[in-house]
Amino acid sequence: MLIVLGGVVFALSAALTSAALGFWTLLASLLLGNPASSAFVSLAQASLMDLEPREHERNMARWTLAGSFGYVGGPLLVAAAVWVGVGWRAPLAALAVASLPVVVAARRLPLHVSEGDRAPAWHHTLDSLRKGRVLRLLAVLEAAALLLDVFHGYVALYFVDVARVDAGDAALGVAVWTGAGLVGDWLLLPLLRRVRGPGYLRLSAGATLAVYPAFLLVPEYGVKLALVAALGLLNSGWYALPKAALYSSLPGRSGTAVAVGGVGGLVGACVPLALGFVAGAAGLAATMWILLLAPLALLVLVPRR
Repeated sequence: MLIVLGGVVFALSAALTSAALGFWTLLASLLLGNPASSAFVSLAQASLMDLEPREHERNMARWTLAGSFGYVGGPLLVAAAVWVGVGWRAPLAALAVASLPVVVAARRLPLHVSEGDRAPAWHHTLDSLRKGRVLRLLAVLEAAALLLDVFHGYVALYFVDVARVDAGDAALGVAVWTGAGLVGDWLLLPLLRRVRGPGYLRLSAGATLAVYPAFLLVPEYGVKLALVAALGLLNSGWYALPKAALYSSLPGRSGTAVAVGGVGGLVGACVPLALGFVAGAAGLAATMWILLLAPLALLVLVPRR
């Protein structure tokens, strides 16, 4: 019921956004869309984890790969809409319409939810937040986000303000990073047949520890593009695998995993704000070095086995 209701409100939010007349109407539509997206998307993810409890890693990898298609395809769709002259509103209106068949399909899925998730209670979430393993996994997720969502938010600014390239070249840098991430998410699925998730995370973090400083230090734009592509490949799985481990650490309580992940997200939401203050005081070039904490944290917090 929550997934279906979230999908309906998500479609409504997309429609209102496409028809926004100014700041306040846009703000109202986004205030509707954010919690609706959590119900529509996050609970769908939890339901997917419930279907095959022993396949958390591979199913989260599949989930992330599907998201990468949207990550790459969404901007291309908006750019194409602007190029043909229909503007940015048309893709959002199309998104609203396309969401409704997905809502109908969700109603027909034979979802089997555990009793623990049928009667969620705050004390389950609070008890989980007292577990060292859960706290460690939340720390891994938020640390990994430094070179995922946070890096994505700053990389275009970095190319323009620090690397001193024009906006077109900066956009190409973002496209190369997201495209490489899509390829990496696709390669992760066959790779997980041969290696375990923790081993892969530690190996990729060690490689990132060498590649990321090189990306910041080299002055040539072409070399930076190659290195940002390598970063996009290396951080594949940095969300999927710790999130899968979080679900596995709370067997039968996928709803609780979503809740504790939301608590971690509240803490992580303060990170871009803090980085913005640092960038204002010390400059963006110095601030980008803080993101090196991501691979360091993975090496420290991800167990060897």
